[in-house]
Amino acid sequence: MNKILVPTDFSEQAENALKVAAMLAKKHHAEIYLLHMMEIPMQHVDPGMSHQDVPEALFFMKLAHKRFEDLIASDYLEGITVHETVKADITFNEIKDACEEFDIDLIVMGSHGASGIKEMFVGSNAEKVVRTSVVPVLVIKNEHETFEVSDFVFASDFKNDNKETYKQAVKFANAFDSKIHLLMVNTANNFLTSYEANSRIEDFISGQTFENYTITVHNDTSVEQGILNFSKDIDADLIGISTHGRQGIAHFFNSSISEDLVNHANRPVITFKI
Repeated sequence: MNKILVPTDFSEQAENALKVAAMLAKKHHAEIYLLHMMEIPMQHVDPGMSHQDVPEALFFMKLAHKRFEDLIASDYLEGITVHETVKADITFNEIKDACEEFDIDLIVMGSHGASGIKEMFVGSNAEKVVRTSVVPVLVIKNEHETFEVSDFVFASDFKNDNKETYKQAVKFANAFDSKIHLLMVNTANNFLTSYEANSRIEDFISGQTFENYTITVHNDTSVEQGILNFSKDIDADLIGISTHGRQGIAHFFNSSISEDLVNHANRPVITFKI
């Protein structure tokens, strides 16, 4: 983990993500690429814009630079190499392009979701980034005084197309000396016997040398509720899931979650692209 990209709009949630990125950077001697996509109306950045529009566009750029300066001067970034990048466009291709340009290993971003894993992704900026990103995305919802990952839930259907993402999860777990909790959620509409589920998981991890793991087949009313309940039960530090590109992870989160459960869904989530 050498290069970490942190998209920012200078909000509290974005700074929560930056603080976690700073902890990761210090732990792994990594650099941070801080990316701000400016909300400038398109007429202010069009090459054919009128002369009177130029000062306003420059004002936005200078304001962003000043906010970067103030942010980079924060104590928690001391000793870390931080690169400043401003894009005058709000398209999520900018994040994808930045990952390719700077050879990014991990994206760390804050969530504006009001509640729960579902709100953290579906219809949110984070979900759009997850959908297009080929590198892992770590979504941070709250402020963390320390970022340690002792118990890491890897939720999956454990089909063969997820094997590559499991390798990424193992790499992440090794970096944090984490225990991985391999979780399959059984639902009434997609039920496997305990023998079938355990056999599938054992086949899935065969050939892997990683040994610090548990296997759990958890029965619940929906996949997302099962992930939330199990993660709460073991007080997990991180939830990991696989994504399918344009399909995103919306298929995981297509039913309602009770408000009581949602209030406990404050854990970081990391996604790995299949």
